[in-house]
Amino acid sequence: MSSRLVFLKLGGSLITIKDQPHTPRLDVVERLVQEIAEARAINRNLQILLGHGSGSFGHVAASKYKTRIGVNSVNEWKGFVEVWRQAAELNHLVLQALEKVNLPAIAFPPSATVFAREGKVVTWNLDTLLAALEQGLLPVIFGDVIFDKVLGGTILSTEDLFTYLARRIRPSQLLFAGLQPGVWADFPDNTSLLHEITPANFPQIEAGLKGSTTTDVTGGMADKVRQLIALVEELPGVRAMIFSGDTPGNLRRSLLGEELGTVIHGL
Repeated sequence: MSSRLVFLKLGGSLITIKDQPHTPRLDVVERLVQEIAEARAINRNLQILLGHGSGSFGHVAASKYKTRIGVNSVNEWKGFVEVWRQAAELNHLVLQALEKVNLPAIAFPPSATVFAREGKVVTWNLDTLLAALEQGLLPVIFGDVIFDKVLGGTILSTEDLFTYLARRIRPSQLLFAGLQPGVWADFPDNTSLLHEITPANFPQIEAGLKGSTTTDVTGGMADKVRQLIALVEELPGVRAMIFSGDTPGNLRRSLLGEELGTVIHGL
């Protein structure tokens, strides 16, 4: 493994218009993958595990069928398949963009390989994903429907999947490229940007964090930060960063080691 393994998420609100169902921002996706290609060309030792959200493709159907909280009835299983189909459709668009810039991307759909219990990963054979990294390929995962031993079915976000993976394939950094320049202390007023969040200051700022202004069945920003705080506490030396991928050049800069937006780290 390279000394610099990065988990990178392209947020659903960044790569789609989240309040318009089935509406990708293809121009943004194409710019982002170009920046990934540029960063890999500059730093040949950079390994990236890429993830992306579902945005306006998955979240609307997931909200309609309440897939995240469980799947039991015939109609709920119909919704499970609909969410799967929409998430896969967006993943296909991302893969097409990666192919255009000659990145050796290969998808690992979580629905095909992950089994959960009460919304937590219990089995995931990582041999093939690790082999892809070792051969210099670009593995791609995404928020997806998951079969669950207790709930029947559920949805795991990219953050859920990254959390499981980070405990087994420790990255040096987790990067989250979204629309916002970082984490706001007073969302949605957005007058005070938090440049650093640690386990020490999180209890004081937690109350000011909010979820999402659009449909987000996986919890929005507050839950994401909470999950990351627990992870950096557990894995000393691992840092997370939330920043705007909507600003051209930011993604490339972050992949090359520059700190932008809000940095989340342990003590």
